[in-house]
Amino acid sequence: MVTNHLELQAKINGVKGVFILDTGASNTCVGLDLLDYFKLTSEISEIKAAGAGATDMETYTSENNYLKIGDWKIKNCDLVLFDLTHVNTALTQHKATKVHGIIGADVLEKGKAFIDYDRKVLYLKKIKKKKQRTLSLPF
Repeated sequence: MVTNHLELQAKINGVKGVFILDTGASNTCVGLDLLDYFKLTSEISEIKAAGAGATDMETYTSENNYLKIGDWKIKNCDLVLFDLTHVNTALTQHKATKVHGIIGADVLEKGKAFIDYDRKVLYLKKIKKKKQRTLSLPF
């Protein structure tokens, strides 16, 4: 982006969105106004959000969402929802595109992320499915 943020496309519950990649954000976040757009269910959270010049913001959580970034995907992705107006206002003031949310450290950690800043590429390791093991117990 013109603001030097790393921007990427992702899908939440099958719906495309534009996100900022933010290693300093502890959680992956979506704009509260996009609840229906991304087919999210939510409940209010007692935790307040802070960041990018705003503090003490009301948050909601949305659990068990499907997140896909390129070929990488996770089925049980928890999201934080809050008002991203201040983020998008700052972006548009710098003639950058508005975003639907922020991909945070929680997703980056799950994907064992490697960011190649020179090539502007995000690498995520595919999550291996655990093999079911059969346990035999004598009677």
